[in-house]
Amino acid sequence: MKKRAVFLDRDGVINEDKGYVHKIEDFFIYPQVFPALRKLQENGFKLIVITNQSGIAVGYYTEEDFHNITKYMLSLLEKKGIKIEKVYYCPHHPEGIIPELKVKCDCRKPESGMIRQAIKEFNIDPSSSFLIGDKETDIMAGHKEGIKSILVKTGQGMKYVKDTKADFVAENILDAVENFILKI
Repeated sequence: MKKRAVFLDRDGVINEDKGYVHKIEDFFIYPQVFPALRKLQENGFKLIVITNQSGIAVGYYTEEDFHNITKYMLSLLEKKGIKIEKVYYCPHHPEGIIPELKVKCDCRKPESGMIRQAIKEFNIDPSSSFLIGDKETDIMAGHKEGIKSILVKTGQGMKYVKDTKADFVAENILDAVENFILKI
């Protein structure tokens, strides 16, 4: 049987987006994230993070820095009883300075490679799944795979509210969960 999932962008949705967040001391989870993710889990949704991390390709931080902050994030969520199935990330950027990462790929949002991979790996039904993001590139990636997509006003979301193609616009992740995902 196919499963339902919620795909979550990281910076601006789960944590404050301070621009290329890669240090634990700069990583602050929004307080609404804990009750939102708990409600999704209680309602049978798999939780999957999909995040562009071009800071690796452009040399702002290393993949090791990214993995360290990911471990930290997962441990904070686990302490609250929240399980993230997997964190997918794209380290590429066409204008990067790391030669092997200086590519145009199919995983960097607005492309949907990370979502496609998760759908296959976890046997996910896109038509009963959702994506929550704070940029139009997130929304576009979700729509490419037939996933209902929600723009949150946290992070960089306010820049996109006026012209978004999102299925729903929410104040934050908890609003998205309570007033859209769990209402459908």
